[in-house]
Amino acid sequence: MTFSLNVLLLQIAATEAASEGAFSQLVRYFNEGGLFMWPVLICVILGLAIFLERLVTLNRADIDTRKFIVDVQEALQNGGIPAAQELCASTRGPVASVFNAGLLRADEGFEAAEKAIVSYGSIEMSFLERGLVWLSLFIALAPLIGFTGTVIGMVQAFDAIEEAADISPSIVAGGIKTALLTTLAGLIGAIILQVGYNYCVSKIDRLVVDMEESSIVLIDSIAMLDKGGKA
Repeated sequence: MTFSLNVLLLQIAATEAASEGAFSQLVRYFNEGGLFMWPVLICVILGLAIFLERLVTLNRADIDTRKFIVDVQEALQNGGIPAAQELCASTRGPVASVFNAGLLRADEGFEAAEKAIVSYGSIEMSFLERGLVWLSLFIALAPLIGFTGTVIGMVQAFDAIEEAADISPSIVAGGIKTALLTTLAGLIGAIILQVGYNYCVSKIDRLVVDMEESSIVLIDSIAMLDKGGKA
């Protein structure tokens, strides 16, 4: 038992040492990358902040749509439009908001309700996509800034060659290393943000499909009510 505990402690210590070593290596590379590493880092931080905000918002907007549709239909059957409105008002997410907009115009007929659903669906979609344009901007900026640092690093390398009148590797190594590090940082940052962007887009697409499919069910239910039938 004591031997196993000692082995476990040694493994934990080795893992912590490796983590500290990797972090120190990243800090060293960051410092060696030069001035252009900072704008790349800022782009990544801002992009991640936007992604996390969208991630929280989209997860909160995601509900069990099928169950919600069944609950709305039961509310229409048992308590009519007021009961369904109350249910929609107490439920979060774009589907409930679109339903509520349609039910508010249901007394004017299903055509008015359909127009309200379509109009409010567009508004909800714009809310879901809010901030993604900035995320795509940072995805584009990160590698561009890295490439700019690359060009400047290469210029510095050729300046060193011109000044020394020699093409020794030790003379140009600093500039070339700076060029490679800034390019690497920009590409890694863009890859990370691109994955987050694609996840948000796929999540939004699924929510939009849910809104469209559920809106058809609601319009049919309102049309049946308008004709004097049961939803």
